[in-house]
Amino acid sequence: MQVRNRFSISALIVCAAALVLSACKPLPPSKPSSEWTPQEARGAEVYAKACARCHYPTNTHSLHGPGLQAITKIKSMPSGAPPTDERIADRIVHGYGMMPATQLSDDQLQDLLAYLHTL
Repeated sequence: MQVRNRFSISALIVCAAALVLSACKPLPPSKPSSEWTPQEARGAEVYAKACARCHYPTNTHSLHGPGLQAITKIKSMPSGAPPTDERIADRIVHGYGMMPATQLSDDQLQDLLAYLHTL
């Protein structure tokens, strides 16, 4: 009887763990820097200068702003809006909430967007 109870409890724990883990969807991995295009590499430089002090690139944890891992691959940004290039560019150029506007040339902005797609 004890063996049967232990088996039942173990089975219940395994099922509960599987249920919890199936609800957690891992984010896709970032593209390795060794595979970046020249534009993505330039975007990484723009990111380092203009964004890295407030945003982590490889996780979703908050620094001063939200982490940006998979920001272009998720259904919605932290604001709830879909992460289109146009919307992301607007947030970068004009700011949003506590995020200040960032002055970038058109080329820098396009490079940065290319880099964000690697995250």
